[in-house]
Amino acid sequence: MVTVAVDAMGGDNAPDEIVKGCLKALGESPEVNILLVGKEEILQEKLSGTDYDGKRMKIVNASEVIETGDSPVASVQKKKDSSLVVGMKLVRNNEADAFVSAGSSGAVLVGGQVIVGRLKGVERAPFATLIPTDSKTGVCLLLDCGANVDARADHLRQFAQMGSIYMEHVVGISNPRVAIVNIGLEEEKGNALVKEAIPLLKDAKNINFTGSIESREIPHNGADVVVCEAFTGNVIIKLYEGVSSFMLHTIKKSMFTDLRSKIGGFLLKPALKKSMQEFDASKYGGAPLLGLKGLVVKTHGNSKSSEICNAILQCMTFKENKINEYISGALENGT
Repeated sequence: MVTVAVDAMGGDNAPDEIVKGCLKALGESPEVNILLVGKEEILQEKLSGTDYDGKRMKIVNASEVIETGDSPVASVQKKKDSSLVVGMKLVRNNEADAFVSAGSSGAVLVGGQVIVGRLKGVERAPFATLIPTDSKTGVCLLLDCGANVDARADHLRQFAQMGSIYMEHVVGISNPRVAIVNIGLEEEKGNALVKEAIPLLKDAKNINFTGSIESREIPHNGADVVVCEAFTGNVIIKLYEGVSSFMLHTIKKSMFTDLRSKIGGFLLKPALKKSMQEFDASKYGGAPLLGLKGLVVKTHGNSKSSEICNAILQCMTFKENKINEYISGALENGT
C-alpha cells in the first residue's frame, strides 16, 4: 500500500475537484490510501453521501490555506496549520509516502526543500514534467519547468542525471537520450549557462548526452530527457499547453463553418478526439520535485479531478520503482 497526502484546499477548483480526484483514485487502485488534508468540516460536507472507504481515505484537519498570492517563504513559515504545510509534514514524518498539491508553486517549492528536505548530494530540486511527443512511449521529460530560474551549469548536469533515472525506471526507456535546450545545434551557440553546461553534460558518465535540441524538435522525439533552467522550461510547457488548446479550438471552429464541414466533422470526430487526447498533459499526472527525501508532486492550479487522480497514481509508480533510492545511489557513487 502507498499512502498519499493530498492538499484538499490548494488550487482554483479546490476542494470539489480535489475530493472527486481522490475518490476516483480510490476506485482506480486498491493499493492506495489517501490522507485528505484540509478544513475538516468542509471536507466532511463534500464527502457526505459518497460511499468512500473510511479505512482507505481519512481527513487530516488543517485550519489554514496558503493562497496563490501569498509570499511563498512567509506563508510556509507563518501558516503552520495550512493544508500544504501539514501535508508535507506527513511526508517528512513518514506518515505518508507522497504529497500532491495544486496550490501555490512557490509554496510547494519552498515547503518541499525546507520541510521535506533534499536528498544528500542534491543541490537543487527541479520540477520535472512529462510532455507529449511522437515517440514510441509518447512522452519526454522536461526539467526544470518551474523551480530554479537561476540554475548553474552543474545543476543542469544533476537534473540530467535525475531525469535519466526517472525515465529509465518509471517510463522504461533504457539509456534515455539527454539534450539541452538551445537556440541551435552548434556548440558555440547559446547563452553563457548553456555553453558552460555542455562540457559537463558531455563528461558525465551516467547519462547519454546527445547535444543541443531546438524547442521545435521536442515534440518530434528529439530527446527523452530535455534539460534547461526553470525560466526556459516554464515558457516551453506553457506554450505547449497554449498551442494544444489553440489547435483544439481552431479544429472545432472549422468543423462548423458550413454543412459540408459539419458532415465531415461528424465523421472525423472519433479520430480527432483520440488524436487530441495525446496533447492532454494532465493524463500524466503532475510534476514531481526530484531529489527530495520524500515525493512531492505539483499539479496545475486549475486541475480537475482526472489530473488529481492521475497524480495520485503517479505517486504509486514513483514509490514502487524506488526512484529516490536510485537517485541517492547515483549521487553517493559520484556518478
